[in-house]
Amino acid sequence: MAPKIVEDSRLLYAVLAPLIGAGLVMATGRKPNLREACSFVAAATLFGITWSLIPAVRAGETVHFTLFQLLPGLSFSLRADALSMVFALTASFLWVVAVFYSAGYMRGLEEHAQTRFSTCFALALFGAVGCAFADNLLTLYLFYEIVSVTTYPLVAHHQDDEGYEGGKKYLVYLTTAAKGLILPAMVLIYVLSGTLDFAHNAHVGILPAGVHNGVIVVLYICCILGFAKNGVMPLHNWLPSAMVAPTPVSALLHAVAVVKVGVFSTVRVMLYVFGVDLMGRLHLGLPTAYFVSITILVGSVVALSKDNLKARLAYSTVSQLSYVILGVALLNPTGVSGGLFHIAAHAFSKITLFFCAGAIYVTTHKKDISEMGGLGRQMPWTFGAFALAALSMIGVPPVAGFTSKLYLLVGSLEAGSIGILVVLIASALLNAAYFAPVVYHAFFGQPAVPAAAAAPDGHGHGHAPAVRTGEAPLAMLIPLCLTAVISVALGLYPDLFMQFASAVLP
Repeated sequence: MAPKIVEDSRLLYAVLAPLIGAGLVMATGRKPNLREACSFVAAATLFGITWSLIPAVRAGETVHFTLFQLLPGLSFSLRADALSMVFALTASFLWVVAVFYSAGYMRGLEEHAQTRFSTCFALALFGAVGCAFADNLLTLYLFYEIVSVTTYPLVAHHQDDEGYEGGKKYLVYLTTAAKGLILPAMVLIYVLSGTLDFAHNAHVGILPAGVHNGVIVVLYICCILGFAKNGVMPLHNWLPSAMVAPTPVSALLHAVAVVKVGVFSTVRVMLYVFGVDLMGRLHLGLPTAYFVSITILVGSVVALSKDNLKARLAYSTVSQLSYVILGVALLNPTGVSGGLFHIAAHAFSKITLFFCAGAIYVTTHKKDISEMGGLGRQMPWTFGAFALAALSMIGVPPVAGFTSKLYLLVGSLEAGSIGILVVLIASALLNAAYFAPVVYHAFFGQPAVPAAAAAPDGHGHGHAPAVRTGEAPLAMLIPLCLTAVISVALGLYPDLFMQFASAVLP
């Protein structure tokens, strides 16, 4: 049964909130406190509008707004449905938290170009929210590309050779994949279907009967690989390279916007362009699950080899993102619910981990795990939050990651795939293998030999402030503790996000 469609301009206001916020940040750049206040107001406004949409979507309605129509079946329009809300609620709330954290981090290291940083941060959220509320493939593609372009200055923020090289790889990978795979696929889908509007039912998709199976398979592969922000191997290498960016950017990349835009776009197209029935008929589900299982396992193995904390977290993200696609590829309600819930579970846990990495760097200027012996005794709140988030990544109850992984395990059994079950168990063990030593070393290891002087920022931008003792500034500590607590709360009370995730494929 088709959902009730309600026209509502709040969708437009939600998308415009970060765009207007970016303009206000630029206008108030010479007054840092006012600039950060503008960022906060924009973030809070976006979250408030998104939250106000919950009753309608919970009632089974699809909120819709058309900006303009280009051709029949080709418009620039927005929608809020159950899948939208999983991503939009997560991204909008975490932007509020990230505003405070970013201010503490950037000021703590006396970073340059803070106005440009905050502006691009807001523009990235503009693109991410646009993707969340996109009503068709054209709108999704345009906002997807906005995210790629507006986050380039963030990746290349330090303006040195390493930053420019990381930014170049980031932009080349993402825009080449999108233009080389998604754009031609989108044109062919429009030719075949006469529309790019997403279906209102995850079972049916939009491709008409009679299209050759081989064409459908090629289009499907183009969409899985073309949305390269999803981190699926072999088009994943941009993600570790982007770690040259400041830690708040890494948090944005891995938790709030960029990679979540990738997996969200991928599952949106899987469910609402191709549809579960067509994927089942062509036996695309389990092959997709096994394909992304390679990323899950290899990403974890590579993470084990990394001593740099941000690099280990980066490869952890490469691995964890594919849980979302794997869950949807199981093509049953339990697996789809687990995969979609993992969008929120991973976001809150991974942003906590990156917040902790930034707090450690600002306080001690240490980046490598081997140098962090005993730091847990100096920074108990930071490493306590890190431990909680790590438990979520592993899948230990009662933290959020346990809920999503439990649904994925049950979904794999319902799909009759022991192989996927083995992959999920093996990946959980690998997660424990690369997270547990970090926590153990921090709380029970011996302190590293202190350097003669504080290490510089490492990017050639002045001198880093002197090494502190104790915890990071409260502007950083409070956000990371908050997101850690929410990770536990999501595990104990998953109802809100799980209700939306379950409604996608009832």
